[in-house]
Amino acid sequence: MSGGCRVCSLFVKNEKQQEWLSKIGKLADEFAKTAAYYDEHALFPEDNIRRLRESGYTALTVAKNLGGEGISLYDMLLFQERLAKGDGPTALSIGWHLSVMGELAEGNSWDPEVFKKVSQEALKGALINRAASEAQTGSPTRGGRPGTNAARHEGGWIVNGRKTFTTMSPVLDYFLVTAWIEEKQTIGVFLIHKDADGVSIEETWDMIAMRGTGSHDLVLQDVRLDDSMLVELQTGKRTDKINGWLLHIPAVYLGIAQAARDYAVDFANAYSPNSLKGPIKDVPAVQRHIGEIDLELMKARHFLYHVAGLYDDPKRRGLLGGELGAVKHAVTNTAIAVVDKAMRVVGAKSLAGTNPLQRYYRDVRAGLHNPPMDDAIIAKLAGIAFGEN
Repeated sequence: MSGGCRVCSLFVKNEKQQEWLSKIGKLADEFAKTAAYYDEHALFPEDNIRRLRESGYTALTVAKNLGGEGISLYDMLLFQERLAKGDGPTALSIGWHLSVMGELAEGNSWDPEVFKKVSQEALKGALINRAASEAQTGSPTRGGRPGTNAARHEGGWIVNGRKTFTTMSPVLDYFLVTAWIEEKQTIGVFLIHKDADGVSIEETWDMIAMRGTGSHDLVLQDVRLDDSMLVELQTGKRTDKINGWLLHIPAVYLGIAQAARDYAVDFANAYSPNSLKGPIKDVPAVQRHIGEIDLELMKARHFLYHVAGLYDDPKRRGLLGGELGAVKHAVTNTAIAVVDKAMRVVGAKSLAGTNPLQRYYRDVRAGLHNPPMDDAIIAKLAGIAFGEN
């Protein structure tokens, strides 16, 4: 699996990255041993998340001025890709927490004391994710009004509703819940602790992809909150915000694609049917597939990390409205194509339930349904071209 090592050497820039990459790599390789079990039984890998917490990984994107490492977007993507190579669902799950804390560390409208408290808890292992999707509205990036609502009550708020696709719900400490505020005629975001009265998780996650993410429904029934828990008010379209931290999504699918590539290479090196004098790696068609896989991975990886580097420069960040979506589109679709080619190398054996390629294939398909969606990305690029954005 020299391809993965060569990639690490090429994109690692300093000793601190290498130190964390080595630590994450060891964990990822251990997680890989149980990934099939969690997938088969659709179980959330709580032990994996516990070990990531204990390693200090979940605190890496906490703001520096609040005691965290405040790592860059580039750093996070490097680590997330490596983690996903071992277990994609684990990486995608923890990536939401890392990205939320990274996004908020860049600047937010929160009450300083509330943000400080949450950040301090995150340093101790507390986990947070946004809960914005609903069955009636679809993806929140489409702009639908949430059915979840918040109403004024005795100087605070009462929140009622149901959120779908709440990734990592079994272990989250905080939910950032979008709700319609009738009196303000806008969408607010409420910080809700898992132990608040009226908060429950309904285990509804029944997908064939990313089965281990625990993306169940969050149910909110007469949840009472004080004023300080209204942490954000939507003043424009959420899709207009420049948020590079969502690139944790394509980084995960790139890691899965690398795992598929490595499996195909190992298989081609070892498999020698009696119709050939040697292993299938010498078959021209196999060599073509492997060469095309590496070409596609190179293009996707350079695109991803180049844009991440640009984003980490505050002076250039505001110019990346089109590139961020384009990266997600390019990398995710590349990952799907790479896994497909890897399966062609391995042949019918890739469809066996015990073969990891069928799991990789199901998991990378999920990337098409993570925000932003392909059609929205293309429309945005067209809008930029014609001067609409």
